[in-house]
Amino acid sequence: ADGIGVVYGSRILGTPLKERVPGIELAQNLMGKMAETGKTLFLLGSKPGVAEEAARRLCDTYKGLQIVGTHDGYFKKEGEENEAVLSRIRESGARIVFICFGAPAQEKWIAANRDKLPGVNLLLGLGGSLDVYSGRVKRAPAIFVRLGLEWLYRLLKEPKRIGRMMNLPKFYFGTWKYKLFHK
Repeated sequence: ADGIGVVYGSRILGTPLKERVPGIELAQNLMGKMAETGKTLFLLGSKPGVAEEAARRLCDTYKGLQIVGTHDGYFKKEGEENEAVLSRIRESGARIVFICFGAPAQEKWIAANRDKLPGVNLLLGLGGSLDVYSGRVKRAPAIFVRLGLEWLYRLLKEPKRIGRMMNLPKFYFGTWKYKLFHK
């Protein structure tokens, strides 16, 4: 699980997960393997220029990593603009695509478009990872990560996230409600 809420939810439901694996770390491990094996990557999402900067930095970090294309996340997710992005991904020859729109937009886009990308083996939703990889946003300090408090760090850095963060208690109490009344 990426989010700490899912880890806590799994404990509440009696099926605890072994550990939390943040998407940003999963992707870093994956890029290390991709650099060794020659798998190709396309970066999709964030503001204009961010994916390109992330690509430059990632190629410096992971020698041999083949990033075959980038595109920002500011396009209409249906119709001609979406089809143009899909065409660009197909033409790039990418086997893996990191989609960084944020939840749930990236998951909805993946579900709607995965069948239109037959050459792609993996579509991975990674939220704000490109912002971190590009150096525009700092990841939470290790102590916040270890304690499952990355969400708190992000809230302190970006107070406008308070509306989104209010979903965390809803999820927590909703999980308890489910456990108690829907066995």
